[in-house]
Amino acid sequence: MGIVFRFIRFVFRFVVFLIALAAIAVIVGGGIWYFRTQGQGQMTIALNDVPGQRQPEGPEDWMLSVYLQSRADEINTPLSDQPTPVSFVVEFGETALSISARLEGMGLISDATLFRRFLQYHGLDASLEAGEYQLRRNMAMREIAEALQHSRMQEVVITIPEGWRAEQVSDLLTDENIMDGSVFLAAVRQGVAIDHPLLADRPDGVGFEGYLFPDTYRLPAQASPEDLLTRMLDTMQARLPIGWEGMGAAQGLTFYQVLIVASIVEREAVVPEERPTIASVYLNRLQQDMYLQADPTVQYAMGYQPDTDQWWKTPVTLEEYQGVNSPYNTYLFPGLPPGPICSPGASSILAVLQPTQTPYLFFLARGDGSHVFAETFEEHERNIQLYQGQ
Repeated sequence: MGIVFRFIRFVFRFVVFLIALAAIAVIVGGGIWYFRTQGQGQMTIALNDVPGQRQPEGPEDWMLSVYLQSRADEINTPLSDQPTPVSFVVEFGETALSISARLEGMGLISDATLFRRFLQYHGLDASLEAGEYQLRRNMAMREIAEALQHSRMQEVVITIPEGWRAEQVSDLLTDENIMDGSVFLAAVRQGVAIDHPLLADRPDGVGFEGYLFPDTYRLPAQASPEDLLTRMLDTMQARLPIGWEGMGAAQGLTFYQVLIVASIVEREAVVPEERPTIASVYLNRLQQDMYLQADPTVQYAMGYQPDTDQWWKTPVTLEEYQGVNSPYNTYLFPGLPPGPICSPGASSILAVLQPTQTPYLFFLARGDGSHVFAETFEEHERNIQLYQGQ
């Protein structure tokens, strides 16, 4: 009896299997028949107005094509006849699910799921381009998909030079029509709204001067100050050498203090090869509790010079040094200034993290961009006589 029962159950399961297989064959076959005999006569679900450009592959693909073809009217019919441009931004890393939902919420498409399936059918759901797009409500769903496929990010490009202070970067952003420089400068001075590992040891209440890493940046049109600041921090972190945390600690400096010294080195160095040696002078002076006596810190404190339309006054006389009452005046105040004075490049930061080991405490400009270095004040005075005739 048990054998008969098992045989009947086997036969029943086999029949069910055949019925299911037949049903699948009917669905797939019907889909193939519909797509081949009827689909080409209906409104196309292909991109770029080329019927049949996309041929289904496999049962699931055929079923999806049948589903999309059954809703071809909806895919090809705009929701409105309004031609007014509508700005639509695809964020970096945004998914097709999110994009579709926002398009429906803005009244640009009728069905987010249908749009997402259309993207999936054409293999676009995982490769949509980030950027800003100009869409219209009189665009059909298929046309919107095409726009998001073929359009590329509307970019702006800005190059931040090494050694610039925040105000100069602000002016450049305005001049190049990248963004409102005054808004950017306000964000830099406020020093909030950004959370980044490089800011971990930044003192409370200070801004982002020194963190505006000099490089060439490609930004989406109408980027915000926070967009640019985050890219600057990410780029700086990517350019730091492996083990930079330990290198800074070996100099007895926090990373914020590394940036302060590096910003001074950036303004002092003209010959690239001298950066590690110039860094060694300032680090040696700090270790011996000497005044840094760095000209660029005084120039930073003096600020904008209307007579020359410059942010950096040069040359600066010894008499002027005495008259600049600012904690950035390293002739009057010992130790490091309160913060960086400019945007140091990777080479200047590396020079502070890995300075040349020297006994030097002084250096003097030769007049050709290079410097002569001295271990003692007497030697430094001789260099002054030799190169400046004083």
